[in-house]
Amino acid sequence: MAKEKIKKRPMAEINVVPYIDVMLVLLVIFMITAPLLTQGVKVDLPQASAKPMQSQKLKPMVISVDANGLFYLDVGDSPKKPIDAATLVARIQAVRRIKKGTPVMVRGDENVPYGSVMDAMVLAQKAGVPSVGLITRNPEADR
Repeated sequence: MAKEKIKKRPMAEINVVPYIDVMLVLLVIFMITAPLLTQGVKVDLPQASAKPMQSQKLKPMVISVDANGLFYLDVGDSPKKPIDAATLVARIQAVRRIKKGTPVMVRGDENVPYGSVMDAMVLAQKAGVPSVGLITRNPEADR
């Protein structure tokens, strides 16, 4: 028996460079389009009745935002007079220095832009309030 030399054929190699290029292009496309998809989502919020808060030891301060985006605080000598942002922060800080732990609630007009209510919440946070409650209207009470 003669030893036959078997010639080994080189295995076919797959060129992966084009696949890597395609993957990188897809990655870039997803990175660009993903943030755009989440910004333009239309949301219809359901109406639900919230449970009333448990009674608290301290009476909460209420920041009201009217339809024009003006701020009111039910603390002070003129609660029905609009105040600016700096005055709002100063009054909240003053009350919380005297009565530590006084809760803060925000009541926004249903026609006010959402950003104005958020501004009121941010101002309360600047005044050192750790959490802010929202006052809503009970839809069952309107029936």
